[in-house]
Amino acid sequence: MDNDDFKFEPVRGLPEALPADEHILWQGQPNALRLAKDAWKLNWVLGYFAVLAVGRVIISSADVSLTVAMAHGLPFLLAGVIVGLMLLGLATVQARSTVYTLTNKRACMRIGAALTMTLNLPYVCIGNAQALVRKSGLGTITFEMIGDARISYLMTWPHVRPWHITRTQPAFRAIADAARVAAIFADAAETRVSQPQITRISPANAPAADAIAAE
Repeated sequence: MDNDDFKFEPVRGLPEALPADEHILWQGQPNALRLAKDAWKLNWVLGYFAVLAVGRVIISSADVSLTVAMAHGLPFLLAGVIVGLMLLGLATVQARSTVYTLTNKRACMRIGAALTMTLNLPYVCIGNAQALVRKSGLGTITFEMIGDARISYLMTWPHVRPWHITRTQPAFRAIADAARVAAIFADAAETRVSQPQITRISPANAPAADAIAAE
């Protein structure tokens, strides 16, 4: 989906053009309805207002007819619908402004509706990943970072694993065909991590001027 707000991107979802040895394996966005349910707890919010409406009907039915008592519960249902639509609207805006990307070297997240930011997660900095896949095929993939990498929970929410604040785990949330995406990530990460990293040693630390070591 093209968006005029992001025409400055040389590559959709990425802040700069990819190097010659890097290529995109997959790109996707959150499902707005699933994101509203998972991140904004849409079902719980609707359930809360439904309980309020039922409670109001029960209390009112002690003094008035059932028909009138049910009318007393309608404002709560109406409020629930309005709040639910607001949450769904927020989730839709977040989903439309988000692009998740997997390349052969990293996972990337372009997130933020008002303040856009891009997170680059090199596979060598990801210690573990977990995939939650629902029957519908929608799911979430979370990444556990290693080393000194620190990511702000508040700045990246809702694209994080809930309640993991101290060690924030970025996540591809509410994506379609999550099992296939997880497999793409696993293959790419395994290939990338298994490649030796070449480090050039300075002449002061090695006899040979161009000595190299494979980590």
